[in-house]
Amino acid sequence: MASTVLRSFKTTCEMIKIEHTLFALPFAFLGAVMAARGIPSLDKLGWITVAMVGARSAAMAFNRLVDRHYDAANPRTAMRALPAGEVSVQFVWVFTVVASLLFFLAAAMLNRLTLYLAPVALGSVLFYSLTKRFTSFSHFVLGWCLAISPTAAWIAVQGKFATLPVLLSLAVLLWTSGFDVMYACQDYEFDRDHPELHSIPKRLGVVGALRLARVLHALMFTVLVVFFYLANLHLLGLLGVIATAGLLVYQHSLVKPTDLSRMNAAFFTTNAFVSVILFFTIGSDVLFLK
Repeated sequence: MASTVLRSFKTTCEMIKIEHTLFALPFAFLGAVMAARGIPSLDKLGWITVAMVGARSAAMAFNRLVDRHYDAANPRTAMRALPAGEVSVQFVWVFTVVASLLFFLAAAMLNRLTLYLAPVALGSVLFYSLTKRFTSFSHFVLGWCLAISPTAAWIAVQGKFATLPVLLSLAVLLWTSGFDVMYACQDYEFDRDHPELHSIPKRLGVVGALRLARVLHALMFTVLVVFFYLANLHLLGLLGVIATAGLLVYQHSLVKPTDLSRMNAAFFTTNAFVSVILFFTIGSDVLFLK
């Protein structure tokens, strides 16, 4: 029995790609460092990490649950764990509930405002999985979900709102929406054949979707520049903004309307570097050059 549960747990973690929490976690840490104007207490960092892992795990598991029939019909996703029968629907539901409870526990351990706002955050990340059924703008809902992280972490440390983390959240929203529009181009033909599904590539075509992704990432860079000035950052922060611009240009150079074969390199590798680089450069700027 225990071995079966452990095997199902491992399969579920692989299915939701738990390691991709790396996309948003550095932005949460950055929000916390900026709020503390230094290194936050270890208990704050620990509970922020638990909250991020719990929320993302619940969201991804729920996504796999509600999309399992579409995943089974899509050649690109047919071998995912649920449609392939490698893990049961019941286990993934239990996993989703436990991850959600873990998120609420972490929010309660941080401060009262984070607990009050926790239903909004969790509701947002769960709601995203349903949006493709009625709107082409689900990519922006995903952007909102990841954009919550820096502002939420700021609130976790300071217990109140501020303008600066909201600006960083806007950059995350534009960045996430852009790369999700790119990633959705892989399912253009599948979405086109299913009238009940909606996406930007389906609405604009692959060429139009990739153009929009470039515009969104150009806007993200613009917001980062404004953030750089308002946060009174120095050379390290500037290097982070410039490196991000270079990574975004490189990402778009990998993907062509007629050749999406390098999408995984553009999506997973490049985007992980964006969040990590911004955390280390801007975080170091805040820590050492205040």
